[in-house]
Amino acid sequence: MITNKPKRAFFEEIDFQPTPLGDLALRRRTVASLEDTEVYEITLGGGFLMSSLFTAVEIALADLALTGREGPLDVVVGGLGLGYTAQAALEYPAVRSLAVVEFLAPVIAWHRRGLVPLGPILTADPRCRFLHEDFFARAADPLIGFDPATPGAKWHAVLLDIDHSPGNLLDETNAAFYRPDGLRLLAGQIHPGGIFAMWSDGPPDERFLQSLREVFPAARAETVRFPNPLLGEESSSTVYLAPR
Repeated sequence: MITNKPKRAFFEEIDFQPTPLGDLALRRRTVASLEDTEVYEITLGGGFLMSSLFTAVEIALADLALTGREGPLDVVVGGLGLGYTAQAALEYPAVRSLAVVEFLAPVIAWHRRGLVPLGPILTADPRCRFLHEDFFARAADPLIGFDPATPGAKWHAVLLDIDHSPGNLLDETNAAFYRPDGLRLLAGQIHPGGIFAMWSDGPPDERFLQSLREVFPAARAETVRFPNPLLGEESSSTVYLAPR
C-alpha cells in the first residue's frame, strides 16, 4: 500500500514580532545540501542573529568559563538566543542556579512554548530561570544587579552573548558597557575568583582586550574554530575570558 506522507516545509516562519530593536523573526528551514538538516534561525531588524547550524562557540563560551570550577556556582547568561550556552552551562553539576537575562520577551516565550528545540529542556530544569531584563542596564546597576528579586547578589560566572562584537552592537546604547568604567560595574557583581566570559564574532579586538585588562588583569582572548558546512571551510569566533 502506498501512503502519501506530508513533506516538511522547506521554509517556515514560526513567529514574527516587532520589538524595540527591530522586527524579530524565528524561522525553520531544511537545508537540502546538508541532507535536509533542520535549521532554526533568528533574525533581528532583517539581519541574521543566530542559527542552530553554528553553535560550537556558544557551547565553548560555557565550557571555557566553567570547566574545572568547583561548586556550588551561581551563573548568569546574558542573551538566551536558541539556548545553547544555557544548556551547556546546565551540563555542569556544579551549577546551582542559572539566571538567563533576555531583553526580548518573544525569545523567552519561544522557549516556554516549546517552539525551539532546547525550550523544553531549559524550562524543565529547576536551576534555570528566565529574567525579562536588559542585561546592560542590570550590569550598570550593581545595587539591584541582574536579578531584581535578589538585589545586590553576586555571581560566580557571567557569560555574555548578545552583541555581535564590541564594535558591532545591536544597540549603540550598549557601548558604555565595553569601556573600563562599565566593566568595573560588572566586575563588582562577580565573586572574587569568579569569571566574566563573552562571545564575539570575528578575531580578537585588541582595544577591548585593553579595556578588559584595566579591570581584569588576566583577561585573554581564545579563538574558537569550527567547520562551516555552508562554505565548505573553517570559520572562527572569539571567546574573551576575564577571571576576577
